[in-house]
Amino acid sequence: MYEYSHKNILDTLQFSKEDLNFLIEKTNRMSALHESGKAFGILHGKLLASLFFEASTRTRMSFEAAMERLGGRLISTVGFQFSSISKGETLYDTMKMIEAYCDIAVIRHPVEGSSRIAAGAVNIPVINAGDGAGQHPTQALLDLYTIFSEKKKIDGLNIAFIGDLKYGRTIHSLINLLRHYPVHLYLISPEELKLPEKYKKNLEGFPMTWEETTDIKAIWDADVAYVTRIQEERFPDHREYEKLKDIYKVNKELVLASKKDTTILHPLPRVNELSTDVDDLPNAAYFRQAKYGVVVRMVLLCLSLGVNFD
Repeated sequence: MYEYSHKNILDTLQFSKEDLNFLIEKTNRMSALHESGKAFGILHGKLLASLFFEASTRTRMSFEAAMERLGGRLISTVGFQFSSISKGETLYDTMKMIEAYCDIAVIRHPVEGSSRIAAGAVNIPVINAGDGAGQHPTQALLDLYTIFSEKKKIDGLNIAFIGDLKYGRTIHSLINLLRHYPVHLYLISPEELKLPEKYKKNLEGFPMTWEETTDIKAIWDADVAYVTRIQEERFPDHREYEKLKDIYKVNKELVLASKKDTTILHPLPRVNELSTDVDDLPNAAYFRQAKYGVVVRMVLLCLSLGVNFD
């Protein structure tokens, strides 16, 4: 008999297809509770530590909104300069203090692997909200749910990823989830920003197929186009960023030229890679994507805390 068993959420590789289908089902259930006003109070008396040591708007506010909508409470810190880490305190010691105050912690940190260090320090659940250029598992889970909600299926879809496939942690994370499904990927990027080999290796033995191209017009064959910005903050050489920052631009003309009803996704924030003239198209789903994110994170908070909401 299937049983969901993830207290910590650190890496998309931890999830099986059974886990993902279960999470989609539970998110549908939570969405119904939320719409009827019955979700408030499910986490009454629980306290969330919101620890964002790297810039964030959507992810931080989404988690905090999720906790508030469940009737829980939160304490937060934003930026190194406002925490004792700026005084030299280790992440391990910070987490030991957090464990004394809270029931669950969400952490974003610029160093890859930091969430695993945090989880190893404490017995409360820890959720990775992004660690450097590594993983962003909750974004991937909400992206997967968005695809399912918009297309009413995942199996058999053609999905294009456009932009920074080298440094884009949202892409790395979502590909790790999609590998469980029979989908085909178009990996659209300049040669300098191709998907790293370690992520391609994770796809071996799974039903997913994929191809690489530099041609933006490959999105015309896609059911879903996932657009991402070029990650300026990850480049060791800023001159390289300046050369590549405007290499792709998805605009209304390009989208309307597609023979498919291509759903447009973007994890946001956007810069120049996605034109605002796409916003009024019915298949522009990136703002709905942000809305889905709150409900997905409501589910994850409950499950990590072992709180049933059926």
